Parts: sequence; C-alpha cells; structure tokens
Amino acid sequence: MFKVSAFGDSGLRIQFGETISPKTNQRIRSFAVLLEQEKLHGILEWIPTYTALSIVYDPYVISYAELEQFVLDLKEKMTRINLPKADVVHIPTCYGGDKGPDLAQVADHNGLTEEEVVKIHSGTNYLIYMMGFTPGFPYLGGMSKKIATPRLTVPRPKIAPGSVGIAGEQTGIYSMETPGGWQIIGRTPLKLYDPDRDPPILLKAGNYVRFHPVSEEEYKDILETVRNGTFHPHVEPYREEEDGCAG
Repeated sequence: MFKVSAFGDSGLRIQFGETISPKTNQRIRSFAVLLEQEKLHGILEWIPTYTALSIVYDPYVISYAELEQFVLDLKEKMTRINLPKADVVHIPTCYGGDKGPDLAQVADHNGLTEEEVVKIHSGTNYLIYMMGFTPGFPYLGGMSKKIATPRLTVPRPKIAPGSVGIAGEQTGIYSMETPGGWQIIGRTPLKLYDPDRDPPILLKAGNYVRFHPVSEEEYKDILETVRNGTFHPHVEPYREEEDGCAG
C-alpha cells in the first residue's frame, strides 16, 4: 500500500499499511531516510506513525501538487535504501513494589503470578516503532498477549519518569513526569530524555528494547551512576534468530 492524500491545508499523508507490523515500519523508516537525504525545500517536518507518515510543508514555497509528485517519484527509490543495522538497548528495570504498583493487578488480570509477568515482559526484544507523545517516549511492539491488561479506569495525575507500563497489548516507558493511565509494573533508573545530553533522546525508532530485571539495590546503584553521568546502557546488535517469543 502507498496511498497519498491531503492532510489539512499544509500537510500530505502517506498510508503504508492498515495494520501494525515490522514490514510496514521498515517501509516508513526507509521513506523517512529518503526525505532526509533529499532535503526538499519547503518541507518543514515529517511525522512517522505506526502505519503512515505525514509531511508538513510550506504552501508558499511548494504546492501540494508538486509535493505529491515528489513523493510519488521518491517511492521508486525505496527499495534501494539500506537501513542501518538495528541495535538492542538493554533497559534495567526494577519491577513491582512502589516502582511497579500495578504489577499485582496485571498478574491477577491474566491469571499469572507476578514473577511470571516479569519473566514474560522481560523475555523478548521490543521493536521501537516510533517516538511520541512526549520527548523520548518509545512506542514498542511485540508484547505478549499473555500479559495484556486494559488501561486504568482513572488515570494517575503524575507518573514518574522511567515508569514502565502496559496498556492493552502495548508496553512503553514514560520519559517525563506526566499524567497517565497505563498499568505501571516497574521503573528504570535510565533517563530516556535529558535536554542537557547529546543526543537528548536515548532511544531511536528502528532499534529494539530489552527489559532487564534488577533488584532495588541494583536500581539505586545504577541511578547514582546515571546521575553522575558514568552509566552507559548495554547495547548489542539485534539478531532475529535469537529473539524471544512474544506470543
């Protein structure tokens, strides 16, 4: 699928698929690489999502018709793009207790023990499909349906940065203190967003995340090294044949 349509009075939307899948994500990332390479005058920004990519443009610089033709021409180059090899970023996570107040609820909802929830949640690599809704927040794919749990009926007014949550069949990590309705099962001491760091955002779409359970004591030790700037998360090349099962 490659469907182009208007997106407001200064936007163009390209639909790459109907369902969330690694293949659709790969096509979206390939097209984003092409946009970055071409640097067409008049394009202000582009916004990738699970199944589409929207381009915001300046209509005083380039017309919709011109942009549409540019996009259609660019489509022909997509198969020649070699995306960079993906990495797996290991995220140390302290599950349960005051850092994961909803772990028991997730376990109860799915007829599991808390230990089983942690084992399932930390047992696979999660593809980072896109970044949103706050700087550094990763939208992850690949969570097992065995631990899927509905959002909270009443959202919390404050969720601590680093909180790891579940919402339906999704899992993610809060990058900043915000309100939220996800079921919080743990917390990482890592800073997903730090405006004083270069680059400020820790994770990147196209890479993978692997949650690594740590104790309360280990959490405190890592937090101290994060604060003094000496901690670097473990990163390794992604190997599909070694990926865990998320079924």
